[in-house]
Amino acid sequence: MRLTSIRPALAAGLFAASAAGLLAASPSATAQIAVSANDGKMRLVDGVATVVDQPRPDSVSIIDFASGTPRVRATIPAPASVVGPPVSVAVTADESLALVSSAMKLDPANPRRTIPDNRVSVIDLKAEPPVVIATLEVGQGAAGLSIHPSGTLAIVANRAEGTVSVLTIAGRTVTVGPKIAVGEPTSGPSHVAFTPDGRTALVTRDNDHKISVLSIEGTTVTYTRRDLNAGLRPYGLDVSARGDVAVVANIGLGGGDADTISLIDVKAQPPRVVNTVSVGQTPEGIKMAPDGRHVAVVVMEGSNKPRNSPFFAARGKVVIYEVRGTDLAKIAEAPIGQWSQGAAWSADSRRLLVQNMVGDDIQVFAFENGALREIGVLAMPASPASIRTAEPVRR
Repeated sequence: MRLTSIRPALAAGLFAASAAGLLAASPSATAQIAVSANDGKMRLVDGVATVVDQPRPDSVSIIDFASGTPRVRATIPAPASVVGPPVSVAVTADESLALVSSAMKLDPANPRRTIPDNRVSVIDLKAEPPVVIATLEVGQGAAGLSIHPSGTLAIVANRAEGTVSVLTIAGRTVTVGPKIAVGEPTSGPSHVAFTPDGRTALVTRDNDHKISVLSIEGTTVTYTRRDLNAGLRPYGLDVSARGDVAVVANIGLGGGDADTISLIDVKAQPPRVVNTVSVGQTPEGIKMAPDGRHVAVVVMEGSNKPRNSPFFAARGKVVIYEVRGTDLAKIAEAPIGQWSQGAAWSADSRRLLVQNMVGDDIQVFAFENGALREIGVLAMPASPASIRTAEPVRR
């Protein structure tokens, strides 16, 4: 079975929030949503990320993920970027707010190229339709970001300046706080993830191949000066809802070699990398299931390479690993599209969304009895570049 595809109408920057036959009712207290940030500026032209002649507006889509058949509920205009890990979205635990960062924007002096951006959009998800209620300026190249388990602060990785920015959250008001240097300006901080107890955060640095450990005390964030070493270009990262381990995607140098993911023991004192396994070319997205045991890895597998490259493949793959102590065991795999990005799990760990930039769509998989089965495709108004749900409560 394949879900009916939708492509919300675009008109003069106004995005339709009610495509016939597909829009779900307002989410209830037991609903779950996924938020997808869509980049309308970039296309993959024979393996080269290229600014298109007539860019589509960047957008954010809210996906009703509570039932077995996810549906796009609304799409609104907001800046987004494919640059950085596909986790430039964060959602509060009560699904009332989303934070969406934008690492790159069109250069006003030359619209055929992009330059670093520093914006974070604050989106009221309870409004009908959802609406951007504030635009914050953080650091250059604002990329991966996460919301603290307390819901009172967030941290954004600023890829173009070697810092992270701290945001404070009070109801619907989000305020920009201090910046903290975690490396040289060229170190490339890419994503931040909190441990469920809220005392620690990990920051990937893809340009100098390190993972920085931050200490959290209330609203005070401190760089501990401890760095972990997992693999080449650590990029996406996620922490188990059980608070025992983290996983990191090491995207490598793009030379056709098999790249890796690593397992981090976050309960160890101090935290440390305990295992690394090969997964294929360029594991762009990585996401742990709410059950705390399964990990989805979105592997480009050469689908972002020129067609004449010996490393080209027509499709990528999504691979599911199971955490078994300090081991990562591969248990399932399925083909996906090209230049694929992020992944998001349903709250029951039985449905998985995978974004495809080239196809402008999101594949929907059922994960049952240790196997993946594609059950539908959601068409998107622009290329889906990042995706997130509210983080699960610690088990």
